[in-house]
Amino acid sequence: MRVVIWVREGTSEGCVEAARALIPADANVTLLHVSPSDVEDLAAHGAARLLGRQHRRPPGPPLREVAAEEAQALLERARARLGRPAQFELRRGRVEREVVAACAGADLLVLARDGRPRLGPPSLGPRARFVVDHAPCRVLLVWPREPPGLETIPPPPQR
Repeated sequence: MRVVIWVREGTSEGCVEAARALIPADANVTLLHVSPSDVEDLAAHGAARLLGRQHRRPPGPPLREVAAEEAQALLERARARLGRPAQFELRRGRVEREVVAACAGADLLVLARDGRPRLGPPSLGPRARFVVDHAPCRVLLVWPREPPGLETIPPPPQR
């Protein structure tokens, strides 16, 4: 069984805990992180376009290096929490499309809700909704923390 766990800031703990509890011990696990390329593009060129002013790059490592280091550290923490061997896959691009592409040939994708912490459709953000709707494999959707109570269900529409 090939399992992909989508590791993101703020939700990885819930994904890893669910995977550790529910997937078979002999599963081939890949921890996936996708860095959005649009953020780097905006940071690199956005300030230069501001009112036509020239912009000097600030000192320090480029944003891409910082993002790669942070992603690697996040994956390392996820593997330690998982407590078993796992491969890393780092991607860049349109996040939701890269996640779907990484699931080609997988049997299961584990991802966490990323929207509002209440029951109902807003508990999925646009990227997670796209992935759930387009994943070419089974999907295990988990809460990143304790699930909210039934009192968080929105009231029915008024007639």
